[in-house]
Amino acid sequence: MSQRPNRHTTQKNHMTALAEKVATPAPAIDDTKAYRQALGCFGTGVTVVSTRWNDADWAMTCNSFASVSLNPRLVLWSIQKTASSFDAFMSADGFCVSILSAEQRALAMQFARGPISERFDGVSATRQPNGILRLSDGAAWFECKRYQTVDAGDHVILIGQVADFAHQDADALSFWRSQFGTFEGQAVLA
Repeated sequence: MSQRPNRHTTQKNHMTALAEKVATPAPAIDDTKAYRQALGCFGTGVTVVSTRWNDADWAMTCNSFASVSLNPRLVLWSIQKTASSFDAFMSADGFCVSILSAEQRALAMQFARGPISERFDGVSATRQPNGILRLSDGAAWFECKRYQTVDAGDHVILIGQVADFAHQDADALSFWRSQFGTFEGQAVLA
């Protein structure tokens, strides 16, 4: 006499099959250049993220910035674990995100390369009450206290709680397919 499967056994088998589907690893991507080109199809804004650590100013160009939450006000960005400023950002209590305006393309390059000690050379910046420099003349800025970090592969995601912010009517610098540009606004159809 065969036993009829009960509801719990059927549900367990279904969940096991689902877990096996989810747990199946994706094929490895060995073509890093093609992968980066595919990621480059997603246009982003361009920011400079700054902090203060060991009595020195640290900053780097970043395009991984995103909003997370309105309440509380949270934003995120990610830093590569091999970045020269990694220890500074991981040790500091906060950071400032300056969203670059279209006219600040040269600053994007200045903060992407070269010695940390020279990145603020000739740059107009304001020291925030928390001691961190923010760039002047950007489209917007967000002063943040570190809220959480998340280990993610070869990067760490830093989530900040926004303590202060401002913006101005300026076109933001964009980055798409390894080129700088600006976003073109189009009316949203209802």
